[in-house]
Amino acid sequence: MGVFNALAFDEHEHLVFGCDHDTGLRAIIAVHDTTLGPAVGGCRMYPYGSDEEALDDVLRLSRGMTYKSALAGLPLGGGKSVIIGNPATDKSPALFQAMGRFVDSLGGRYVAAEDSGTSVADLHLMAAATDHVTGIGTTEHGGDPSPNTALGVFVAIKAALSHRLGGDELKGIRVAVQGLGHVGFHLASLLRGEGARVLAADINEGNLERAVQELGVEPVSQDEILFADVDVLAPCALGGALNSETIPRLRAGIVAGAANNQLREPGDGARLVDRGILYCPDFLINAGGIIDVHYQRMGLDRADLTTHIEGIGDRLLEVLRRADGCHSPTQSIAEALARELLNHRSRVGADKRLVA
Repeated sequence: MGVFNALAFDEHEHLVFGCDHDTGLRAIIAVHDTTLGPAVGGCRMYPYGSDEEALDDVLRLSRGMTYKSALAGLPLGGGKSVIIGNPATDKSPALFQAMGRFVDSLGGRYVAAEDSGTSVADLHLMAAATDHVTGIGTTEHGGDPSPNTALGVFVAIKAALSHRLGGDELKGIRVAVQGLGHVGFHLASLLRGEGARVLAADINEGNLERAVQELGVEPVSQDEILFADVDVLAPCALGGALNSETIPRLRAGIVAGAANNQLREPGDGARLVDRGILYCPDFLINAGGIIDVHYQRMGLDRADLTTHIEGIGDRLLEVLRRADGCHSPTQSIAEALARELLNHRSRVGADKRLVA
């Protein structure tokens, strides 16, 4: 795989590979853009099928973090890290301490947070070797930003319903949730709390059984969940769920989920437009977690946190209106808006430095 010519590379500032023989650590850190501040992003652990797959994932995730923080109005850059390994069998305290040393080697250019396959406990182990870890504060969720990631997606679903149907009433609305991990479970809980009918699937039977028993969701097989006859589809598992094979079979009018990189390739946004499906860009609507992490990192008043996250709905409506005006994919509009914000804040910062 040619790194510099890869579509996902997109002029990344920094790309580092780490290996520790004693612990078995194999990891990659990608820093996409630090125009607005240090690159803050999750540390993911996943049993990738190849090094190339891991590299593509970390690059796409890192770039998404740049856009996510820009659209969320945060003074943060975009970065991400991945550990190649099975989180169910390959974790050890020594491995995460080695990952902490790897993160520390970048001198604060990248700051790690929780992600798929890692936990707050894992981050505490990393924190023994570096100060450049966040999302481990003593908050109402124990530092876990997942509930606020779910809140942002929930706010976005209501905004999308308002845009498409003229109202954000959830009672009786059918939502299919793919993935019931930390974020998906919290999202299903919020939806059920306002009367939505929730269909759900998860690769982990225990996650699904818990959601059925505690929330009253309706179980659906993994093979059927994407194609359920619902109003809203919420992909909350791994990326790439929306592609040339699945998009023609979708029956939902709105797609709004927490998973990163839901579109497998750039042309998938246009495929959704052609189908008349309203797509809510993942990096815009799943920003509740990084907003939470920023509040933890800076010691900001958590009383303002919910208001900040609710602003995701307003930003989404701006993107949806722009997309309607030019009949363009919402993904493209959101990326363009993020670049506008990056350029504007970069110019403002330069002007302030000149004045000083």
